[in-house]
Amino acid sequence: MSTALFASYLLAHEDGRQTVLRDRWILIEDKRIAAVQAARPAAATVLDRPGRFVLPGLMNLHNHAYSEAIARSLTEDGHARKRHPSIVYTVLLPLSRRGIDILSPGERLAIARLGILQLLRGGATSVMDAFRNGIPEMFEAAAEMGIRFWGAPYVFSTADAALRADGTMRYAGDDGATDLAAWKALHARWEGAAEGRIHVVMAPHATDTCGPDLLREAAAEARRRGTLITTHMAQSKEEVATIAARHAGRTPAEYLDWLGLLAPDLLAAHCIDSTDADLRLMAARGATVLNCPRVFARSGTAAAFARFAAHGVRTVVATDGYNADMLGELHAASTISKIALGRADVATAPELLDAVTVTAAGAVGRAELGTIAPGATADLTVVDVTHPQLHPLADPRRGLIALANRADIADVFVDGEHLVAEGRCTRIDEAAITAAGSAAIARIWALPEAQAVFED
Repeated sequence: MSTALFASYLLAHEDGRQTVLRDRWILIEDKRIAAVQAARPAAATVLDRPGRFVLPGLMNLHNHAYSEAIARSLTEDGHARKRHPSIVYTVLLPLSRRGIDILSPGERLAIARLGILQLLRGGATSVMDAFRNGIPEMFEAAAEMGIRFWGAPYVFSTADAALRADGTMRYAGDDGATDLAAWKALHARWEGAAEGRIHVVMAPHATDTCGPDLLREAAAEARRRGTLITTHMAQSKEEVATIAARHAGRTPAEYLDWLGLLAPDLLAAHCIDSTDADLRLMAARGATVLNCPRVFARSGTAAAFARFAAHGVRTVVATDGYNADMLGELHAASTISKIALGRADVATAPELLDAVTVTAAGAVGRAELGTIAPGATADLTVVDVTHPQLHPLADPRRGLIALANRADIADVFVDGEHLVAEGRCTRIDEAAITAAGSAAIARIWALPEAQAVFED
């Protein structure tokens, strides 16, 4: 199999510096890029459409396809926050758990398919998706639909964190052994599946829901197997206060460092309530921040990419699942950083494009995914830059970050397979997946506890 793809603009790196090449052909043979050249190559399939900006496949390293679907269109404008400022403990954790109880495997698969569809249509070739370990259908949907998938089934010390009437959290139970056993079973079933596109990541849920013993054991298990570790860290002031009260005044970053988790194999989501000292510590340890600016902006919080990057922390941009629009998320990262720091020259277009390509590829130890060059894996995201809102187009990188969104995604290739062609997924019936996934989520919305939390 061979495909020749014309790029009016091509995001490349030369001598370690990002650049944009004009009028190049990319030759794909099987799963690899065979050549990047000016002359049109011979190929079985030729895609000669001017006005395309071809990028290394966009990598979305923090997403929640299942739980965030439960919140969609119901938690804006401060809704579902009457008793607690975070919807994590009022909506996402409790209702995703109830969904596992009431939904059939087929219904859970429908939600998973809807999430993967949104990711592909949003321009992602790779995703790291975190979910409760009772939703193995996430792996099934990813394998079926062709995306590159780092699945992160949670482990908890307490999977039953509950909100008290006074708005404080109750942490009960000890689920660590059960969850680690479930994680090991999922790893045995799915690691390396779908011709190597599927990986299983160790995912202790968060610093406040995972105690020291579980975190040490989870990290040791992950490192024995050579897998990545991801968690939520300093995602709220309440979490910071909880960790300080439990662990001798430590911050969440200091807590993870004390336990040996703060290291290059750790990808920590959000970190918005980290101190400057925490960020310097993360940079020194080589950990990665997973910055999801738009999901926090809807609650009035500025999660500024530029703040993390200014401390030298490896920082990538991800969607958190609420809106799987990668270009829209990069636009949010740019705008929110500029407002938060009061400067126009931070979170620049080249920085942000690197954050979801070469930097993200480095964070997962897969450098061949973050570049367009002979021998690289043929994961590509293609943007149609002929749309009028992008013209006149002086600088395609700045135009992309400032003006483009998911509607401009033309094509997505993973392992050389054309998964999105001219804006439509090639493997599946989009309308059927949307209808089935929405119907399954509606069953969760109909639960009395969901009705109570969502009422105005």
